[in-house]
Amino acid sequence: MTARAVSSQSLEAFDAVDVIRAKRDGGAVPEPALRWMVDAYTRGYVSDAQMSSFAMAVLLNGMERDEIRVLTDAMIASGERMSFAGLGKRTVDKHSTGGVGDKITLPLAPLVASFGVAVPQLSGRGLGHTGGTLDKLESIPGWRAALSNDEMFAQLREVGAVICAAGSGLAPADKKLYALRDVTGTVEAVPLIASSIMSKKIAEGTDALVLDVKFGSGAFMQDIDRARELARTMVALGTDSGVATTALLTDMNTPLGLAIGNANEVRESVEVLAGGGPADVVELTIALAREMLALAGRPDADVEGALADGRAMDAWRALIRAQDGDPDAALPTPRETHTITADRAGVVSRMEALPFGIAAWRLGAGRARAEDAVIHAAGIDLHVKPGDTVSVGQPIFTLLADDAARFDRALDALDGAWSIGDPADATERAPLVRERITA
Repeated sequence: MTARAVSSQSLEAFDAVDVIRAKRDGGAVPEPALRWMVDAYTRGYVSDAQMSSFAMAVLLNGMERDEIRVLTDAMIASGERMSFAGLGKRTVDKHSTGGVGDKITLPLAPLVASFGVAVPQLSGRGLGHTGGTLDKLESIPGWRAALSNDEMFAQLREVGAVICAAGSGLAPADKKLYALRDVTGTVEAVPLIASSIMSKKIAEGTDALVLDVKFGSGAFMQDIDRARELARTMVALGTDSGVATTALLTDMNTPLGLAIGNANEVRESVEVLAGGGPADVVELTIALAREMLALAGRPDADVEGALADGRAMDAWRALIRAQDGDPDAALPTPRETHTITADRAGVVSRMEALPFGIAAWRLGAGRARAEDAVIHAAGIDLHVKPGDTVSVGQPIFTLLADDAARFDRALDALDGAWSIGDPADATERAPLVRERITA
């Protein structure tokens, strides 16, 4: 070992092995040691192997609330922290844990902005069966996701909403740890999920935050109790950091809306902004808008009125133009389509979200690796939802692709994912918004 290495090692305040053992044995890691662990990993002193061991210990043994707070704060401290104090208006953001057909950010951001509230929506790209907001918006000709901080602030002043890519300077520790968790089987650890999401959202500098935490077949957390645990943990983190935070637990057992993909989800979002659109998309958009506006000091805002009278649509068009997109341009359309029809009459009793998400991914709407490109015209258009009555030969859903060779694998994913039952066996639809969680 060189003299330089010995000198560097002697300056370290803690030892990674001691931190790992403390968590492995079910203990709480002291705050100074936990802060050191995050910092040392970010700068490369703590190895991937050591952080993998620590992440597995967290997955198996959990963390106390104060530990999660410290972990989150240390991840925030690893990078820059933005501030919107100079805007002169309150800022409120929304984060969804992701699902199938979840395009709510698109109508929601301009809707809330139409009431004079600033909505800094830093979004991401999709991976696997859950679609990314930026991928959807890049279906619009000319629209760009990358904005400088100056451009973002100017757009918030002039338009009131921005949907763009998060800068690399926000919580770089999270970016490094997230990639590690993805390949070590530790993605599901609630403390690590919560600190990952909230470190970026708190570093973003928003005054208030509404969380859409999904459960069910197409959600990250399939079990409602686990989703509730995650929601409560994130609400506590936001509250402890001075960010007014609430969460809604929402059902993702069935795809949200009728469009699953990118360009087709943009079309559906525009329908909502025009005062139409599927009932479930409208319901969730309105519920989240009310939560956001209440936290921003506008609890009596007429959300439905803004959708009906065109104010939300005006804000949408301004947002798209501000990021060099053309709101009037034609969206991509698929070269190939394949429609599945009902082979019996009855009531649609089931459409499982996860298989439909996987099928859309196989059609080209998603990516398997971060560097993959998405096919914006690919996806699935649903023609019915559970509870709808159908007749023989009636269209159930249509597959959209640029290559017909993709249809077989998509249909394999959908085998057994939907069913038609007898009208007498039809059951009432479960509520979309199941619970509201506050500090």
